[in-house]
Amino acid sequence: MIQSSLLGSHSAIRHEFFTREGGVSSGLYRSLNIGLGSSDDRALVIENRGRVADRLGVARGRLALPYQVHSPNVWIVDVHADVADPPRADAVVTRLAGTAIGVSTADCGPILFADAGAGVIGAAHAGWKGAIGGVIEATIAAMETQGATRAGIRAVLGPTISAVAYEVGPEFVDRFVAADAGNARYFGPSTRPEHAMFDLPGYIMARLAAAGVGAAENLGLCTYSDESRFFSYRRTTHRGEPDYGRLVSAIAIGE
Repeated sequence: MIQSSLLGSHSAIRHEFFTREGGVSSGLYRSLNIGLGSSDDRALVIENRGRVADRLGVARGRLALPYQVHSPNVWIVDVHADVADPPRADAVVTRLAGTAIGVSTADCGPILFADAGAGVIGAAHAGWKGAIGGVIEATIAAMETQGATRAGIRAVLGPTISAVAYEVGPEFVDRFVAADAGNARYFGPSTRPEHAMFDLPGYIMARLAAAGVGAAENLGLCTYSDESRFFSYRRTTHRGEPDYGRLVSAIAIGE
């Protein structure tokens, strides 16, 4: 498990960027796979999710993970409800004590947010679609409705595919440059003609800075290159493997 000092300054707030270690799954899913959308044994995934809740100090039924669809949609958790059938969203926000919230990733950018003074936390799944579509800004806006302030928010980007492993085609580059000509700076040369290497972490950090959060940090961890600790959709695809596990990044407010 990986933590950031930027989020660890308040005793009531706990967070972890979980690695693939510490669970009960095996094979391709070794070992802390929390992806119900994978073909892993459902009972093992449920146990893995339970271990995440245990680690964060909340009841096993109070780990809220959304049904992710690469959207800017935000789920505000304001009651202790059954989270077995979550809404379609790519971010979660709460001020509810005794609740953990989080997102799953396997190359996309997991961002954890906290305004410790206001007692408001958030988590966002920022793949390229979500990032360009506004999920970061939507998460911050939702936190503000719960009492957070932009200046008070601290945000940390966890394990994400890095530019050295993220090759994209010309239509991908065109989409970003059409949205903002300045986005060209997030693309570097590739060894393949008409392709480029995309700096997703750099793009996410720029969006956080432009949104005006009080402080932001990139942990600088690449999911693709560190197989011992992280699952990676792209690594699995390049190898022709049939499936892959999902990581979880989560944050909680204690009772």
